[in-house]
Amino acid sequence: MSKLKRKEYEELLEPMQRELAQMARWAAHSGQRILVIIEGRDTAGKGGVIDAISAHINPRQSRIVALPKPSDRERTQWYFQRYMSHLPAAGELVLFDRSWYNRAGVEKVMGFADDKQVKVFLKQAPIFEQMLVDDGILLFKYWLCCDQEEQEKRFAERREDPLKGWKLSPIDLEARTKYAEYTKARESMLKATHTKHAPWTLVDFNDQKRGRLTLIRDLLDRLPDIETKTEPLEFPALEGKLQKEKYSVVKPLEAFKD
Repeated sequence: MSKLKRKEYEELLEPMQRELAQMARWAAHSGQRILVIIEGRDTAGKGGVIDAISAHINPRQSRIVALPKPSDRERTQWYFQRYMSHLPAAGELVLFDRSWYNRAGVEKVMGFADDKQVKVFLKQAPIFEQMLVDDGILLFKYWLCCDQEEQEKRFAERREDPLKGWKLSPIDLEARTKYAEYTKARESMLKATHTKHAPWTLVDFNDQKRGRLTLIRDLLDRLPDIETKTEPLEFPALEGKLQKEKYSVVKPLEAFKD
């Protein structure tokens, strides 16, 4: 199957983004809390799908959480503790660009967590998520799938594009050689944490545009009825003559002159 062209992708995405905006109005009206976890390999497309979901939602209502490595203090806390302050409040949508599942993925594979820590995490994660769901949070967990050949192409693109160079780190480069280890870690994670109350959904992201559309459609279809009646805003004409802005002109650069 050929990859989706940008024009066709945008035409398919637009009505879904209108539904996402409607979902945001419903969440604000109902006080619902929505938590979406986006996990996957490096270059899988996590940032792209998160941007597509949040693009037309009020940023005061929608938050993206992408935590840096834990501080010295955070390393001494209960593992889930650093994530708890980022959970959604009433009316909020929170999108985790990686999450507590770092422990079962990158931390396990790269040796940042030992076997005992990973074992404890896999035992506690379903319990922690059961508590979130029991408290009324709508929790959705997605894993973005990407073949190694496609991953290599994306790594090369990041290396060549100075605007994407920030996405490459020494950890990313080392991870290139551990594709099989990440697969094994993922399977162990899925076996332990794919539960009835918080199931995983795996999405093919070898074509990122198709992957985004598939994930967003699945998310929308799994939400309850999000219809919210809203009264149209009145937009009366202003009285008097419209005024011009007062400002001091900054001399434009030569390149921007007509």
